[in-house]
Amino acid sequence: MEALNSNNLDCTLSTLSKFSSKPASKPLFSCRSPILNSWTNKNLRVRSSHCSDKNTFLAENEDLVKRVGRGVLGLAAAVSLCSDSPALAESLTVAFPISHTREVNTVQRTLVEAWGLIRETFIDPTFNHQDWDMKLQQTMVEMFPLSSEDAAYNKIKGMLSTLGDPFTRIISPKEYQSFRIGSDGNLQGVGLFISAEPKTGHLVVLSCIENSPAARAGIHEGDELMEINGERLDGVASEAAAQKLRGRVGTTVTVKVHSVDELGSPSIRQVRIPREVIKFSPVSSAIILHRAPDGHVSKTGYVKLSTFSQTAAVEMENTVHEMENQGVQSYILDLRNNPGGLVKAGLDVAQIWLDGTETLVNTIDRDGNMLPINMINGHAITHDPLVVLVNEESASASEILAGALHDNGRAILIGHRTFGKGKIQSVTELHDGSALFITVAKYLSPALHDIDQVGIAPDVQCTTDSLNTPKDDSFKARSSSSSLERDSCILVAEHQLDIQESNGSAS
Repeated sequence: MEALNSNNLDCTLSTLSKFSSKPASKPLFSCRSPILNSWTNKNLRVRSSHCSDKNTFLAENEDLVKRVGRGVLGLAAAVSLCSDSPALAESLTVAFPISHTREVNTVQRTLVEAWGLIRETFIDPTFNHQDWDMKLQQTMVEMFPLSSEDAAYNKIKGMLSTLGDPFTRIISPKEYQSFRIGSDGNLQGVGLFISAEPKTGHLVVLSCIENSPAARAGIHEGDELMEINGERLDGVASEAAAQKLRGRVGTTVTVKVHSVDELGSPSIRQVRIPREVIKFSPVSSAIILHRAPDGHVSKTGYVKLSTFSQTAAVEMENTVHEMENQGVQSYILDLRNNPGGLVKAGLDVAQIWLDGTETLVNTIDRDGNMLPINMINGHAITHDPLVVLVNEESASASEILAGALHDNGRAILIGHRTFGKGKIQSVTELHDGSALFITVAKYLSPALHDIDQVGIAPDVQCTTDSLNTPKDDSFKARSSSSSLERDSCILVAEHQLDIQESNGSAS
């Protein structure tokens, strides 16, 4: 599950290095010398310098950089860095060997980009109590004898894993393209949202897009994906599995699914699913006719937000406007099984429901500085009573939104304690089309509650026991959707809305 900040998509690190024109007697070298050129990226400047050794020269122009990218020069390189930051006041030279293999050489450049961005922005300035500069040199040495791109990328992934943060990671160009398509709201595939269970690593279905090929094939929320086209998914990340499910329109994919029916009986089946153009909205809605304790029938707007894509806030705003025009008098916002997405989208959705200059979230940077993110003269679309549904799979941007609405007194939270991902990532596209996700900050709720690895506790829990309680006219949901009628948390939410309405009348 990702909590993504789209503001840093254009953040890149330019690097130029010096190279040996003939094989060196040692695999590594480094030297310090007068600075000839510098390229600036925020506080970090990557500088090329010239060694007195007659076998070295300076890569000074763009054409040479392109030749370096093709792996046709030298066997060794050194990156010389200095920074305006007091913590990095001294210049630094890191030396490493250059691979003869073109594909590996390209990944080496990717590694330098990733290393520099992490050095500058990663939330833990100790880099999990290790020498990050030495880590670059060590990884380059390990990468030098490799002959394939995949093996070289695995070295980068291994280096990133030493940071102790599973959310700081790199994904391939193909995976990043799929990620961007998914964020835009259109893709070619089967219409599944999947996620890895934190404890078991099993890939489970979070939800099926309505009327998608997967939905028509009978795949349901909670089903476990065991195989895709005969390939077992043990240890396969959710992003990689999603990539396998996607493909050209007209092709098919075969999945093996483990399901449990309503009676608790397990079954395993293989399903062949056609791929189609999937146009999905992150927002789905319904109007629930609700009879209050005094016999008055009112309309409750049910709005489910499945992910924080680029269109989430606009579609949420349009949905609420439509419901207001239809006379809706209260709202249920469903964030259950929402794994997050773009942090900015979560903040934009919060402003649909809030007024004034309230704090939406507090961020804490790598130096421990806390910065509140406040609204500027916000105007809520509606002030009708609101409850928010959350569960164990509500994560990241979902938790930011739930915390903002709860701590500012706008909504009651109903459900189960949330996932507990209180970290914010930047996403940077690297030169080869891959993407680097870096944890750059952690966040606290407006009331300064720590969310990371803790989650948000709801005001009221809902369990399946609620379905077995006697239903009368004062505690009943009616809807064209039978699934909403059977949802115990919606019943609890309506009961809380009744309480809010009666308290409002009493005051």
